[in-house]
Amino acid sequence: MADVAEAGLKRALEGERHVARPGNLRASWEVLFQEARGCTRCDLYRFATQTVFGEGPLDAAIMFVGEQPGDQEDLAGRPFVGPAGALFDAALEKAGIDRSTVYVTNAVKHFKFVQRGKRRIHNKPDAGEITACKWWIEHERDLIRPAVTVALGATAARSLIGRSVTISRAREAPVTLEDGGEVWVTVHPSYLLRMPDPDRKREERRRFLRDLKRIRERAQELSS
Repeated sequence: MADVAEAGLKRALEGERHVARPGNLRASWEVLFQEARGCTRCDLYRFATQTVFGEGPLDAAIMFVGEQPGDQEDLAGRPFVGPAGALFDAALEKAGIDRSTVYVTNAVKHFKFVQRGKRRIHNKPDAGEITACKWWIEHERDLIRPAVTVALGATAARSLIGRSVTISRAREAPVTLEDGGEVWVTVHPSYLLRMPDPDRKREERRRFLRDLKRIRERAQELSS
């Protein structure tokens, strides 16, 4: 039954390509959102509080893709609202990007964690979980059609590009996908939070800011 439902959803979403934008774009996104709330494509749904889907304008020129929801995102049901989200928002502002104009989502839609006492500690998604959730990301990109998609971290890059990448190399130039879209790779904001060395942390934050500025400029170029 799940396969039949997914086939019907896929046909409905693919039909959006033949409708003048914005057309039924919002309605199609709502269908996708509601379907994702009941996602059982991998076992992470059994332990997470809820699906954390993407948010933002559906005509966004930039789509940011993180790894997965954290503890606070899992409880709130929204992406990037915890400590990493605060750093992300501050960096966007410095780079001249208004968060209200971008679409923000995650490669994996459920929080994967290890329980330690009362704390839930982040646990990195594995290849199977990334692959299972890639279905949602592909449909988000297909509906929104961003000029630039940004992979925040290695998990997001693997989901979008389809293979493992080294961030230091991949961030130097965009990757063109089969559909013609551009993927830019940079670090995840949580990486910057975890760095113990103050000097290196300052340098990595400056580099992250430079990445965001380049991405803003490229999105403006492609959208003009």
